Amino acid sequence: MPFINPALILIALTAGISMYAWSNRELMEKWIFSPYLVSQRGEWYRFLTSGFLHADFVHLGFNLFAFYSFSPAVLAEFASTYGLRTGIACFLLLYIGGIILSDIPTYFRHRHDPAYRSLGASGGVSSVLFASILFYPVAKGGGGIIIFPLPIPIQPFLFGFLYLAYSYFQGRRRGDNINHDAHFYGALFGILLGLVLIPQSGLAFLQQVRVYLGNIL
Repeated sequence: MPFINPALILIALTAGISMYAWSNRELMEKWIFSPYLVSQRGEWYRFLTSGFLHADFVHLGFNLFAFYSFSPAVLAEFASTYGLRTGIACFLLLYIGGIILSDIPTYFRHRHDPAYRSLGASGGVSSVLFASILFYPVAKGGGGIIIFPLPIPIQPFLFGFLYLAYSYFQGRRRGDNINHDAHFYGALFGILLGLVLIPQSGLAFLQQVRVYLGNIL
């Protein structure tokens, strides 16, 4: 079977749909995530379609760049464990499942709020990002993940803990228009599904972190 990179297909679809929706208000309103309309009209498809919409180029570019950066490692891990076809299926389950499941807490939180809207692939991107951190918690050669505006990279596992804490507490504040709950629950889904699909990754994670901390302490 010729190799078809699912990440590139998802990136192309998401970019194309997002940019088209910017000039088509009807599509944007029909596909955006509205917990109230899901509750009142049963428009459950919005759990998925909202993941292919973005607010602007910055929102779109940030999500797709993060997805493009971390997806190769995750896809390679699934493919090496299950073979290419099943590995691609696992990868799609991770990404699409992250988009859908990360919005469930948001649905219950805002289903009585007619004004609430959210969009973006953040839940799916967070799932892929945290599956990558689970599989590769320590960067080789002193590298790591760079968090703007910090000028130095930090190890993936440390970034993961900081990101989860930040998303959780920001989600409780409700002080901005970012769906931090989608980031948080998408990340949790990525970790849990990674552990279910590749159970040995949990022990490997702990061993890599233990060795790294032992070397610096």
